Amino acid sequence: MGKTMCAVLFGLGMVIVGASAAFALQAGGVEIGDLETGSVVGQPFKELEVDADLYAIEIGNMKTWYPPTTVVDFKVRPGRPFLIKVTNNSAGEHGFLLTADGNQAAPTVLTAKVVLKPGETKYIGVPTSDLFYATQGSTLIYRCHLHPAHVGGKLVMLK
Repeated sequence: MGKTMCAVLFGLGMVIVGASAAFALQAGGVEIGDLETGSVVGQPFKELEVDADLYAIEIGNMKTWYPPTTVVDFKVRPGRPFLIKVTNNSAGEHGFLLTADGNQAAPTVLTAKVVLKPGETKYIGVPTSDLFYATQGSTLIYRCHLHPAHVGGKLVMLK
């Protein structure tokens, strides 16, 4: 009887942990907006320091997001929300997809997606807790989701 009760409680605990994991990312979530009107977890974008500045550029016939690798050291950075500035410096429309997983299947996978017109800039705010929770490792990928042949990059987090 004791082993059965222990197994049932363990199973119930696992279900609760799994359910809370699914709701954790959705509680804060990724916010996309402009510098003047955007905010994440109650903090306006204009009051936050930009942690990563990314550009869609064209080099000859190659279209890419620059820089190809961005490193952010969270060991020396306060726990404020993470802010990314994305700008389309190319002649055509480009997408920006930031994700923690290549297949983006699970509901808890961090995903931010935006389409930028030429010359347009958007800001993406992510609560630090969601950023850490939604990533199994320490690397996020970014790329153009509209044009799969375009070169993307990686955001490496030092935790």
